[in-house]
Amino acid sequence: MNKLGLDAIRDCFEGVVPCIMATSDIDGVPNVSMVSQIHYVDPFRIALSYQFFNKTRRNVLATRTASIVVFDPVSMAQYRMLLDYEETQTSGPIFESMKAKLAGIASHTGMHGIFRLLGSDLYRVRAIETISEKKRPVPAPERNLLAATRLTCAELANCRDLDELCERTLACLQQHLGIEHAIVLMIDEASQQLYTVASRGYSLSGIGSEVPLGDGVIGAAAREGVPVRINHMSADYSYGAAIRDRAQSSGFDWTAATEIPFPGLSEPESQIAVPIIRCGRTIGVLFAESQDALCFGYDDQDALAIVADNFGTTFALLEMYEGPATPMAAPVPETAARENLTVRYYPADNSVFIDGDYLIKGVAGAVFWKLVREYVYENRCEFTNRELRLDPVLRLPAFAENLEARLVLLYRRLAEKSTEIRIEKIGRGRFCLIADRALALEEISDDMRRRAAG
Repeated sequence: MNKLGLDAIRDCFEGVVPCIMATSDIDGVPNVSMVSQIHYVDPFRIALSYQFFNKTRRNVLATRTASIVVFDPVSMAQYRMLLDYEETQTSGPIFESMKAKLAGIASHTGMHGIFRLLGSDLYRVRAIETISEKKRPVPAPERNLLAATRLTCAELANCRDLDELCERTLACLQQHLGIEHAIVLMIDEASQQLYTVASRGYSLSGIGSEVPLGDGVIGAAAREGVPVRINHMSADYSYGAAIRDRAQSSGFDWTAATEIPFPGLSEPESQIAVPIIRCGRTIGVLFAESQDALCFGYDDQDALAIVADNFGTTFALLEMYEGPATPMAAPVPETAARENLTVRYYPADNSVFIDGDYLIKGVAGAVFWKLVREYVYENRCEFTNRELRLDPVLRLPAFAENLEARLVLLYRRLAEKSTEIRIEKIGRGRFCLIADRALALEEISDDMRRRAAG
């Protein structure tokens, strides 16, 4: 390979201008075709979309060589790459990233349902040559991404807990990188779902909304552990956020009652999701989107990947002080003339309702029920993360971040849904439950729930 490297021409791989691929059969008879997508793999390899078993495909399998001409959509420069075929992948991170991007290209070009990725053909780039130099000047970027990323990572290093880390990450994306719409999601491995713990730029926060592992760019990024982005949106990768009616003629609609709408844009054109890694394991996803097409390039992907990696590292290094629980009497609410605040709990899925309004379910619901029970029956209001993690009744997953993330989720859902019961931090790894009205607790068994619905 000459001095011109793949990193220098990555903008040619965005799919804005179709690429020309040339092959020949074993007798030297040439064939030329168009390629829908080129995917940057690393400084030495690219992947091409395999969609049809045609003459080009047969030639590649026979000779294991090809050449391709690419175009820079901004400068109009042209380059030729000589390629050596290595393998075809039909699953995994590269395949999933290309599948998402191809869906966006197909939707943008009116080829939805026709463009279907059969595999990702990996090639090693043997040489790159310039066919024509830049014909138009490349405009200066709106911001220095390297400086913006450095400032963001420096701010994240000063965070004291996961709640602050989530909030400051989104604030930095907006302030330093100009990203107005972004979400932090964490993984619940038991349910194979990702749940929203923080969002920015939306009319509804969507805290607690869920995305199945493998669904859309968020689920694909989490499952495969690689960034996934689309610069022309496809319906295949959109997130429907409409919640169904809370009541139906047949009775109470339980699924609708516990569904929280995802806070995504209604008509995004660009989306990017990068995995958050902690100690080599994907624990969440940093997601951003825009109403503008071609909003996120390779440099933006690198910047967000660095921020996400720093998020994971900072989270791992946060030393949560978890001293012993200090029993503390719950304050008596000055509410003698007011009705009790009803907290209803359904153990089947650990869902919790406050005065008939859905709050939360799952691990966070189980944690909240423990807190209110001890608040009412043991006259306690102060708790520690450590005692929750060690409580055998809760049966928490082995991974520490599940509890920390669920507590952040619980803090934020309470702040949104109720002004009369809340959780306040009183130190690192310590918090207090506060209720402005006396609590009335109701536990509803699954049989009772079915009878009420039927």
